[in-house]
Amino acid sequence: MTTAEAEVLIVGGGMGGVAAALAALRRGRTVLLTEETDWLGGQLTSQGVPPDEHAWIEQFGSTRSYRKLREAIRDHYRRWYPLTAEAMEATDLNPGQGTVSRLCHEPRVAAAVLSAMVGPYVAAGRLTIHYLHRPVAAEVDGDRVTAVTFAGPDDSVLHASAPYVLDATELGDLLELAGIEHVTGFESAAETGEPSAPAEAQPDNMQAFSWVLAVEHREGEDHTIDRPDQYGFWRDFRPPFWPDRLLSLVAPDPRTLEPVRRTFVPHASSGWVVADQSLSPGDKDLWLFRRIVCREMFQPGFATSDVTIVNWPMIDYLPGPLIGVSDDERAKHLDGARNQSLSMLYWLQTEAPRPDGGTGWPGLRLRPDVMGTTDGLAKAPYIRESRRIRARRTVVEHDLSLAVRGDRGAVEYPDSVGVGMYRIDLHPSTGGDNYIDVASCPFQIPLGALLPVRVRNVVAAGKNLGTTHITNGCYRLHPVEWNVGEAAGALAAYCLENKLEPSQVYDDSAVLERFQASLVADGFELAWPQVRGY
Repeated sequence: MTTAEAEVLIVGGGMGGVAAALAALRRGRTVLLTEETDWLGGQLTSQGVPPDEHAWIEQFGSTRSYRKLREAIRDHYRRWYPLTAEAMEATDLNPGQGTVSRLCHEPRVAAAVLSAMVGPYVAAGRLTIHYLHRPVAAEVDGDRVTAVTFAGPDDSVLHASAPYVLDATELGDLLELAGIEHVTGFESAAETGEPSAPAEAQPDNMQAFSWVLAVEHREGEDHTIDRPDQYGFWRDFRPPFWPDRLLSLVAPDPRTLEPVRRTFVPHASSGWVVADQSLSPGDKDLWLFRRIVCREMFQPGFATSDVTIVNWPMIDYLPGPLIGVSDDERAKHLDGARNQSLSMLYWLQTEAPRPDGGTGWPGLRLRPDVMGTTDGLAKAPYIRESRRIRARRTVVEHDLSLAVRGDRGAVEYPDSVGVGMYRIDLHPSTGGDNYIDVASCPFQIPLGALLPVRVRNVVAAGKNLGTTHITNGCYRLHPVEWNVGEAAGALAAYCLENKLEPSQVYDDSAVLERFQASLVADGFELAWPQVRGY
């Protein structure tokens, strides 16, 4: 067993975990960061999902460090890729010209940028990163977590301790291991008062996760994969609330639930795309939707094919969640999700209807190099919903629903530590629910939502903060998760410097104001200008 100590222990190296580490490191603290994969970045990298962002992201509505991350990704392309003159000069460069985001890019590029961002602190000896480590046990003394044990490669074991422990895992694993009060799935309307909540709590009913993959298309070539083991099941699978079989081009419009036939045509010319989630989710053309390499953005002959990410409703895994199940059940669901995604690819290669009346696109080819894997699937499943702490303050639907709040805008929190914006976007769930999609107002992130009701030295640093199942739908996206993690790291550092505990910062208005002032000085935005939601 290896033992290690630091001032701040961050469990999970996704968006929130990296942001938390950088925030604490900028403030002079020592940090130990663990990550289950061999890439930092979570949903942005190892899960293969381009950033889902609000319509104003190029102007405001994020922290300074998140903007630096976005610009560093663009600079990576400008420095190393043979862009066209027009693309090179674009201040809002979108390398993939996808319609889901104004910054559709390769996961491996973001992984390289994040590695570069933390690199100086590794070199200085103030940041230690343990890749391929997952938490398996926690030691607790009263209301404090004193140590966490991790399983590493080749049966190695790491025992780590720190005065402050931040849970930035994708599923809120530390909450379960340490016995920290938390909730899963749907809360009841009786508990939260939310318009979209069910009458009774449904703790096992959670948003589907997805196993994302990257493909290109090579005309005239045959790259058809072996028929997946479960293809027969997935080919015929049709949820009761779905308008067609999952393996089809028909799916509900998330906002209206009306059946919509998507298009899928490799290399359809798109021109210059401007992604705007306030106008459209951009999901009607599946080739363009999450395209991360657009060959038109590069000098002629450089890219043989576009590359697009398959992260569509058709690969949302519905048979069961990853939380609250046995290890065998979890393994079954993970394998099922991979099989479902490969079945979607096989269907596209062999049976999908083409505009010319034929079927199948055998030239579709997996791109393992893009994902940093051997099979072309992402390193990890795309997680939409985590365990969530029972928090000092819980964000509820009527705090930010546009239908409820209207021109008043979202509830203003006196303990704001950041801002975010996204529609309440809940994917179909393991309990048989269709999309729940609710227009929202630009909102704040309250400090109280990062603080467990009881445990004194643990801070939520990702999707496990104090939201409900409903409001998780707009707090789970890239810039918000980054802001949550960054605020958590800053809070831990502030407490260490001032010999305080998080609850003291939250409860004392004068201390809270000083902490918030330090965030503003570090590039946090704590309130929105006058804008309307969507």
